[in-house]
Amino acid sequence: MGYLYFNYQYLLFMLPAIALSMIAQIMVKSAFSRYSKVLNRRGLTGAMAAEQVLWANQVPGVRFEHIGGKLSDHFDPRKKIIALSDDVYNQATIAAVGVAAHEAGHAVQHHVGYWPIRLRSALVPVTQFGSQLATPLILIGFLLPVQYDFVIYLGIALYCLVVLFQLVTLPVEFNASARAIRALAEGNMLDEEELKGAKKVLRAAALTYLAAMFSALLSVLYWITIAGSRRDRS
Repeated sequence: MGYLYFNYQYLLFMLPAIALSMIAQIMVKSAFSRYSKVLNRRGLTGAMAAEQVLWANQVPGVRFEHIGGKLSDHFDPRKKIIALSDDVYNQATIAAVGVAAHEAGHAVQHHVGYWPIRLRSALVPVTQFGSQLATPLILIGFLLPVQYDFVIYLGIALYCLVVLFQLVTLPVEFNASARAIRALAEGNMLDEEELKGAKKVLRAAALTYLAAMFSALLSVLYWITIAGSRRDRS
């Protein structure tokens, strides 16, 4: 019963983050679906647009890969590969061009040494390690006597790495989108009306990163609150 109450309390605390995440997912799927049905006037596919963004920024050595899935597009800095999904790679839609240009924006960031993306890359291994250990440590800490609360706070500290990673992710994603839109405009790849559609797709995608950060932050605040009330009761 206590365990169920504990989880019920957590769900109530996380409701704002859950609601924001659901809204973000609905918005990104809606925007992508809408502009995946609108062809751009120049007939540029996602791969062609990404290639032009790289060329305009003089980024060499980046390869393209056609992958499956939906909205699974990403840039792999280790292999220097821009992976584009079925709805983006060979599709000449406004959504495809916007998403592909965004991923090319990440390649540009790595090429110019944009410091937030370098920091995010450095945080990846420690964040993965921290996120795997954080929750088990916190739960174990709650099973131990109150004098071992340092175990709980160690878990919370590790979870803070997730918050930091999500926080650093925001400027990385916003900057990649800004680079994409600027390149699309300066290269006349999309006209003014088409650019508005690409911006809507990328803004909706950005909301998912905001939701992820908000969720991680609320989780940390929840554990701090529960740990504090446990100490007060003792």
